[in-house]
Amino acid sequence: MQNNPVSGAVYFLRGMRLIFAPGVRAYVVVPLLVNVLLFGSLIYFGTSRFREWLDWLLPGWLDWLAFLLLPLFVVIALVIVFFTFSLIGNLLAAPFNGLLAEAVECHITGTPIPGGGLKKMMADLGRTIASELRKLAYIILWGIPVLLLFVIPGLNLAAPFIWMLFGAWMLAISYMDYPMGNHGLDFPEQRRQLGRRRYLALGFGGAAMFALAIPLVNFLVIPAAVAGATILWVERLEKVEAAP
Repeated sequence: MQNNPVSGAVYFLRGMRLIFAPGVRAYVVVPLLVNVLLFGSLIYFGTSRFREWLDWLLPGWLDWLAFLLLPLFVVIALVIVFFTFSLIGNLLAAPFNGLLAEAVECHITGTPIPGGGLKKMMADLGRTIASELRKLAYIILWGIPVLLLFVIPGLNLAAPFIWMLFGAWMLAISYMDYPMGNHGLDFPEQRRQLGRRRYLALGFGGAAMFALAIPLVNFLVIPAAVAGATILWVERLEKVEAAP
């Protein structure tokens, strides 16, 4: 039970509950506002463009299967768009996500992270933005080949499922960066640690991705995923990382 998708999804749900806890919810305000502004703008813009995106995802030669594939492609279109906006939201809220991860860890362990707090956030602002840009570059590097599968005949039938796996992994990497970065782990080391618990990470990222497609719930995804990632770090990864 140490490395399975169900356990990973449970950590996201636990994070969703924890963001309302005393001592934590004050740190949710900025990530939540960023989410509301971004997704509110997306919903307003998307209502006029959705049919165009759907026509792009569903090529003409599959029109005869539209009644079967339409629900799947609608979900995939929503996931792609919300996933993209989630990455932008993380970039804007990154320093505050680090503070939220600190608050969650302190709430769980009862011990503040040494040298943490607002002063550390300001001192690490450059490193935090650089880390977000590095994650974004990594995601783009791997995301372009996956997106190309949508336009390759035959492979485009499998592309939505491959994209969902890719999206789950990318979201896990994105959110685990905050608690792991607070402890000085760089991006390559973070990927190595998550690679050891790949199914756990996929379950966690998959739950976050599913929540992104649920109206209103998606407003809470960034803070909930940061909180859930921190719980996962404390309970499953920190001790492994510290072991000789």
